[in-house]
Amino acid sequence: MQENGEKGERMVYREKEYKCGIDATLAVVGGKWKASILWHLSQRTMRFSDLQRQFSGTTRKMLTQQLRELETDGLVHREVYPQVPPKVEYSLTPKGTTIIPILDRMCAWAKEYLQ
Repeated sequence: MQENGEKGERMVYREKEYKCGIDATLAVVGGKWKASILWHLSQRTMRFSDLQRQFSGTTRKMLTQQLRELETDGLVHREVYPQVPPKVEYSLTPKGTTIIPILDRMCAWAKEYLQ
């Protein structure tokens, strides 16, 4: 297992310093919906209404907030098409795709754990 960080290594996210990579990762993708949003977007580009159907247990406001945070963090790309009615699609950025192996491993771990 790796150490929590190299000596002198600073990990700062939203003006908070982290000494452990796990804590920093959870700060970025933690929360009730973010990891699941990223997993769904790893499968395909999705419109907001598609995501809303996947997350029927959340409000429109909460889903929008989670997507905006992921966009701000550079993990999700939001494409707005100039048409009426407006069409908005979400996809993973190249940085966002780097979390896919971690999400896949989390899914595998859960299946093993729950057997």
